[in-house]
Amino acid sequence: MSGKGAPLVTGTVDGTGLDVVVVAGTWHETITDGLIAGAERAVTAAGASHRLVRVPGSFELPVVAKAALDAGADAVVALGVIIRGGTPHFEFVSNAATDGLTRVALDTGRPVGFGVLTLDDEAQGIARAGLEGSVEDKGFEAADAAIRTALVLRELRG
Repeated sequence: MSGKGAPLVTGTVDGTGLDVVVVAGTWHETITDGLIAGAERAVTAAGASHRLVRVPGSFELPVVAKAALDAGADAVVALGVIIRGGTPHFEFVSNAATDGLTRVALDTGRPVGFGVLTLDDEAQGIARAGLEGSVEDKGFEAADAAIRTALVLRELRG
């Protein structure tokens, strides 16, 4: 969480005309709400249209992301929080969400901003959620990446 690996991205982009769907889980409300707020700030700053869709948890993100893209969205921002517990459930859900969202992006040819936090504890999530006192804003970063990628794809496809 040093921030040293953060992309060298400057300024906002013009996402006018893009339709972005933010798909967010409902677990860990404070962290998730911070991620949503960050994503919505990024989309609004880019001038893209957006809507929020809530799903029960991170496991459900891929199927709803695919439905949003199949319905015409230009990009999806997938937000979720998975905190490690004492059972293998953490690995199962983390892998399913990650692999599923990757598959959705490849199958649809449209970007899926990855804002799923896989955490050891709640404090790590608070630090990354874009809340007051947070050191990172992963919701913003995921949305910004999805918008920038949608614009690259638009340019490549003419």
